[in-house]
Amino acid sequence: MSVLSSVYERAGETHREFECCDTQFVIRATGVRASTGVDAAQQTVRRLEGELNAFDEKSAVSRLDRTGSVENEHVARIVRRGLEYYERTNGVFDIRQGRIEHDLKAFLRGDRQSLPETFEAGDIELDGALVRTDHPLDLNGLAKGYIVDRAASALSGVGRRGFVSGGGDMSPPPGPVAVVSPYGDETPLKVLETDWFVASSGDYRRTRNGTDHIYDPTSERIGSRHESVTVVAERDCMEADALATTLAALPLDDALSLAESWANAEALVVHGGVFHTTEGFETHVLD
Repeated sequence: MSVLSSVYERAGETHREFECCDTQFVIRATGVRASTGVDAAQQTVRRLEGELNAFDEKSAVSRLDRTGSVENEHVARIVRRGLEYYERTNGVFDIRQGRIEHDLKAFLRGDRQSLPETFEAGDIELDGALVRTDHPLDLNGLAKGYIVDRAASALSGVGRRGFVSGGGDMSPPPGPVAVVSPYGDETPLKVLETDWFVASSGDYRRTRNGTDHIYDPTSERIGSRHESVTVVAERDCMEADALATTLAALPLDDALSLAESWANAEALVVHGGVFHTTEGFETHVLD
């Protein structure tokens, strides 16, 4: 056993679960002042939820949607990344579609009886931490990944290691992690062992009348095309989150082509009960 591993073992472990961002968060730390690290990570999650929740009228995102302008470093970082992914996905991942996203979520909650039909995108201006837009934004495809990334950063420390998971989006897990089956059974699709970030998407979450939260503005189609998508990405959880959302919206051949071409990321797409993986995905799977 290495000296650092011995320190981890002596210092003990802290594990915490709580509801946040409409999902279950899990934070775990082992090592020096593990409880302090978990406290800091949880506080980060709560604080960022208050700033990024578009359905909280006090949040920075809500103010942006109402007034068209907000100065907030976190919102600006997410918007900047969203514009990058708009270019990299040829418009499939489009943070400018906030009106569709709001109406679709209202339908899934039962507050609206019909699906949204009009896809409209506005303009975005960025100046440092200042964001201006003439149209509501949809930052949900990045916000949870961003929160996981920031919480994991708050959790880290000398002689301490751990991970953060928010509803399947997670920082590099310290051990094997199961990919949940979309079919309701207990057998996992795969068991991952990876030091990359993980995110999942698909048609088995947040559904109503066979409709889910995924949409493709380029084809104006609502609904995931696959039962499940799992992405591992080296960059961060935001990248894994954005790519998983994009692949879920694309036809199978297009999804696999994009995933194969995406540097430092691998994907598992379950379509019609068949597993499709990128060439390097199995290197992240426990033998």
